[in-house]
Amino acid sequence: MNLSRKYTLLIAVGILSMALSFINVSQADNASPRVFDVKESGAKGDGKTLDTDAIQKALDECAKAGGGTVRFPAGTYLSKPIVLRSSSTTVQLDAGATLLATDDPADFAGSKPNSFIPFVGGKNLHDVTITGQGIIDGSGAKWWIPAEAARQKTPGYTLPRPNLVVLTGCTNLRVENITLQNSPKFHLVPTDCDGVIISNVTVLAPAQAANTDAIDPSACRNVLITKCRIDVGDDNIAIKAGKAMPGRPFACENITITDCTCLHGHGISIGGETAGGVRNVIVRNCTFENTENGIRIKSQRGRGGIVENITYSDITMKNVYPAITLTSYYMSNSAGDANQKTEPTKDTAQSIVAGTPIYRNIHIKNLTATSQKAAGIIIGLPESLISDVTLENVQITSATTGLKIQNAKGIQFKNVQITAQQGPPVIMDNAEVTGIAVVK
Repeated sequence: MNLSRKYTLLIAVGILSMALSFINVSQADNASPRVFDVKESGAKGDGKTLDTDAIQKALDECAKAGGGTVRFPAGTYLSKPIVLRSSSTTVQLDAGATLLATDDPADFAGSKPNSFIPFVGGKNLHDVTITGQGIIDGSGAKWWIPAEAARQKTPGYTLPRPNLVVLTGCTNLRVENITLQNSPKFHLVPTDCDGVIISNVTVLAPAQAANTDAIDPSACRNVLITKCRIDVGDDNIAIKAGKAMPGRPFACENITITDCTCLHGHGISIGGETAGGVRNVIVRNCTFENTENGIRIKSQRGRGGIVENITYSDITMKNVYPAITLTSYYMSNSAGDANQKTEPTKDTAQSIVAGTPIYRNIHIKNLTATSQKAAGIIIGLPESLISDVTLENVQITSATTGLKIQNAKGIQFKNVQITAQQGPPVIMDNAEVTGIAVVK
C-alpha cells in the first residue's frame, strides 16, 4: 500500500469513528432533548434590545438540565459575548435568525491588556453542535478600519481583536448549515479539539477585511471540513500548530478538507504556525477563484516544525495568485501591503533547531489552475530542504512567471504543464527535480 492510500485510510477510519460516536450518543438518548427557547427566556429579537442576559439564561438552564437544544427563532438578537457551559448542547439558529454581536471593545475585553474574549465561547465540552439555517454576525466593520491601518503601517501585523466562535478542549464538535460572517478577526477557531465536523457552513467577510480567517483548526485532531463556501479577507482555512501539545507527537493530525469552494481569501493553508507539527492532511475536490493563494504551507525559522504526509488532489483554481506555495520563508505578507518583504536571494545555512521548518512527503495530484502572476514557489531553507514532493497531472497556465523551486530535493514531476509569459516554466536553485524535461 502506498503512503498516500495509507494516510487516506487512516483519516477515513478516524472520521468514521467520529461519525459513529455521534450516532451512538443519539441512539443512547432516546428521550427528546429539552428545548430552551431564548424568547421564552426573555429575548426580544428586535435587533435593538440587548438580549445577552436572556440568551445566557437559556444556555445556563440548558446546562443545569444536563444538555438540550437552545433555540433561536427568527429574529435579530443583539448580544455581548456568550458562553456555552454544558456538554450535549445544540445551539440552533432557525432560518431568519441572526445572532448579532455588539461592537463596543469594552464588551469583549479580556483579563489581560489587549486581549479579547470571543463572541461565542466554550471550553472542555463534548457533543456540542451549532446548527440551523441562521447567521452569527460579528459586526466587524468598526474593527477592520484600524486593523487595516495597522497592517499597512507594519506588514503582517495583526491588531488584537475578538474572534467570532472559539471552542477549546472539546470532543465531538459539529458546526453545520449555518452562516458565520463579519467577524472582527477569525471566524471559527476549534482549539485543541478531537473529533470535529464542519459541514455546509458559509463564511463571509469583505475581501479587504484584514485577518478575517474563516476556519482555523488549531492543535486539532480528527477533523472533517466539507461542503463549505468561503469568501473572506484572509485564509479560507488555516491549520495551525503553534506549540507542541503534551503527550502528542503532532499537534494537528488526521484532517480532511473536501468539496469546499474558496472565493476571495488567502487559500487553504498549513501554518504559519507549525511548531507543534502537522501530519496526515488531505485536501480533495476543492475549488478556488480569485484567491490570493491556492494551496499553501507557510512557516519560518523559529516558528517551524515537521509538516508531513500532505495530499492535495482534484483541485481547480481560476485567477489565483499563486497556485502553489510551499515556503519556509513566510514573511506574513499580503498582496495589498504597501511594503513587501521577500525571501533572501542568498542565505547561509543555520543549525537545525526545534523551530526549524521541515516539510516532507507532499503529493499534489490532478490540479488545474490559471494564475494572475507567478505559478508558485517551493522554497525551503539551505539547512532544511523541502523533500519528497510529487506533482502529478498538474497544469498551471496564464502565469506571468514560472514555478520557483529552491532548497529542495526529491521533487518529482509527472505529467506537469506550466506555461509562463516570462522566463522558463520552472526556475531552480539548489533543487533536485526529476521529470523536468517533460515540462512544457
